[in-house]
Amino acid sequence: MRVTEIHYPGSPPVDGYGPGFFRVGGEVREGPLLLLPAGIERWDGLGDLDSILEQSDAIDVLLMGMGPEIRPLAPEIRARLEGAGIGVEIMATPPACRTYNVLLGEGRRVAAALLPV
Repeated sequence: MRVTEIHYPGSPPVDGYGPGFFRVGGEVREGPLLLLPAGIERWDGLGDLDSILEQSDAIDVLLMGMGPEIRPLAPEIRARLEGAGIGVEIMATPPACRTYNVLLGEGRRVAAALLPV
């Protein structure tokens, strides 16, 4: 088997996560987090869509990590994001982190809004 190092163009990958924190690009960040094409930001949660919507032209899909377990997304939040042309995928935070890294490694126009586990 041939193993090659994955390169992540643009944004750094999620290296790890734990109770209340994420490690992104080698740096530990506490609390909810936005991983956007323009950079990493602290996130105020599901009601805070401004930073995401401001970058809608650079995002094809937004992965929303809802914490340790998947939870439904309020229809009005989904409507605002999809109205801006952003596809939304809802999942628990651990698979959202893994999926983000895969899509980022493929060079896709992906963003993530992550609630900690």
